[in-house]
Amino acid sequence: MENAIEVKGLCKDYGSFQLDNVSFTLPRGSIMGLIGENGAGKSTTIKAILNLIRRDSGEIAVLGMNNVRDEQALKEHVGVVLDESTFHDILTAADVNKILSRVYKNWDSNLFKQFLAQFELPEKKIVKGFSKGMKMKLSIAAALSVRPQLLILDEATAGLDPVVRSEILDVFLDFIQDESHAILISSHITSDLEKIADYVTYMHKGRVVVSGAKDELLESYGRVACTAEQLSKIDKDYLVGCRKNHFGCEALVKDRKELGLLMPELSIDPATLEEIMVYTVRGDEE
Repeated sequence: MENAIEVKGLCKDYGSFQLDNVSFTLPRGSIMGLIGENGAGKSTTIKAILNLIRRDSGEIAVLGMNNVRDEQALKEHVGVVLDESTFHDILTAADVNKILSRVYKNWDSNLFKQFLAQFELPEKKIVKGFSKGMKMKLSIAAALSVRPQLLILDEATAGLDPVVRSEILDVFLDFIQDESHAILISSHITSDLEKIADYVTYMHKGRVVVSGAKDELLESYGRVACTAEQLSKIDKDYLVGCRKNHFGCEALVKDRKELGLLMPELSIDPATLEEIMVYTVRGDEE
């Protein structure tokens, strides 16, 4: 079975910002988290995958199809959720059902109504009266009712309370039980991705810093609390980033098990995705 997404050598130059040789692969039956600071290039990459912007170079295949040549056929099988509701304020959920049933060949009105019931969304209330969480649930319900093979979500859980986020993450996990399905989700909430993602692609300043299996990534990196003297003895090949204060030093290291064997006096704890992001940016700045 082919991969859900294959991005190879993607480049886009805006002058003040560039996507530089972005490459990653999302296997079917899995969830990939796309992480990075604001302006790292996550949304630009998603727009390129959806052919919403013209890339300068590179290749993109989605569900085994060329994302430009086969765009119309491809979008019948892709559900998309952006960080803001795309439905007009005067529409109701019933209106959304009627409109999208005429747009998508595979639209499932019964499934859409099931999601409305599950998410406790009223059919007759206009979108303007929805909370942000309700708007996001409506977008997700619509994306899933296309019966897609691939979900692409850009900051879909940003600004939502933990209860709503947990409910939505459960829906994503249910979706992925069909091993022909896949999800690409960009998010600043790395704790969510630690719960559900199988793979992580970390972008920084338009480049892919690392891309691979989440568990292997978390297994490789570690956080060290140490003295300045101990820090000076750590081989720079292991150091990703560090910060110093009056009480000592903290550093992010890679190949933590190997470093632990070389320097058993160090206490090396597992790192979170958020720490990997923060320390990589700090290391880059320094």
